[in-house]
Amino acid sequence: MYDKKADLAGPGISTYEEVEKILPNDYQPLLPPKDRMKALFAIKSYIEENLCKELNLFMTQVPLIVDRESGVNDSLDRDGFRTPIEFNCGLGLKTPIHAQVVQAATKWKRMALKGFDCKAGEGICTDMKAVRKDYFLDHDHSSYVDQWDWEKVITPKDRTLDYLKDTVRKIWKVIYGAGKLVQEMYPALKSDKYPDFSEELKFLHAEEILERYPDLPRKQRETKIIQDYPAIFIIGIGWTLEDGYPHEMRAADYDDWVTETVSEDGRPMHGLNGDILVWNPVTKRRHELTSMGIRVTKELLKVQLKMTGQEDFLDLPYHQAILNDEIPLCIGGGIGQSRTYMYLLRTAHLGEVSVTVWPKALKDICSVRNIHCLE
Repeated sequence: MYDKKADLAGPGISTYEEVEKILPNDYQPLLPPKDRMKALFAIKSYIEENLCKELNLFMTQVPLIVDRESGVNDSLDRDGFRTPIEFNCGLGLKTPIHAQVVQAATKWKRMALKGFDCKAGEGICTDMKAVRKDYFLDHDHSSYVDQWDWEKVITPKDRTLDYLKDTVRKIWKVIYGAGKLVQEMYPALKSDKYPDFSEELKFLHAEEILERYPDLPRKQRETKIIQDYPAIFIIGIGWTLEDGYPHEMRAADYDDWVTETVSEDGRPMHGLNGDILVWNPVTKRRHELTSMGIRVTKELLKVQLKMTGQEDFLDLPYHQAILNDEIPLCIGGGIGQSRTYMYLLRTAHLGEVSVTVWPKALKDICSVRNIHCLE
């Protein structure tokens, strides 16, 4: 029997014995390192320009460190396992600033919408860098995180499943377009070895996927479903499903995962958030590109924090700003930059498109498979 509870959080494969089993033995990169970097920055420019165009965003600066007392750092999940790096700073201050390195800019962006005086239908996009020290480091998880973190002001009438889906389609259009661009620039990327990118994105609720595979834990359900649909958006991540577990734990103070919705065939479902997952033909595994959602209202913030036993968060400045209507209703998300480069450039490892630290055990596994990580 599979352990569903163990699969709810903690991204990564969890042992290097398992990593060794899944990495390809016959790997040949489609581009040499120099061309890969040139293609990578072409993707970066294309996505930033066209994401801003499609969603009516503008590029802004974003913090690398925040004050712990602000409550704007991202807890990533609801169990408190992944904690940020903390340090005191401010030479000469009687009371130093207790700073944290961001894990994601999710909450900061909602505050920033007010600071930049964004109107309904207008938003921001950031070139966000973060550190997540509590990840297992495998082929597609690292402690260094880079994302296009974006956020957009919406109105109450926009808080619908249709609005969410329309936004997701625009994002997928941009990612797909970036893939086509680099294939034109570097024809070697359009290899017969791998199927082409899927132009269509399939929408399914987490509740529907559980109905199909009731005995499988989350990651294996995802792996099964993307055999049929190589690009999918899973709706309602965070809501507790029929088996007593959420599809995956999701923080209670940004995405809305409780609102009642309706499936395409008319059945009651939950949640106005979700993830884009694709089939990675190089690693032959599930591959997450983005997490996003319509954000909580002040009423839903209280509901979700009560459900997760985190009502003490309501005293923090960020949460008070929501409760007092000081920051706007919004939709937002984070698109993994290195994850997207890895997918579009057909690499086997994040280290081929991202410079960070990797354990010797992982580098040894990779070196015998012709996978060379940047350091």
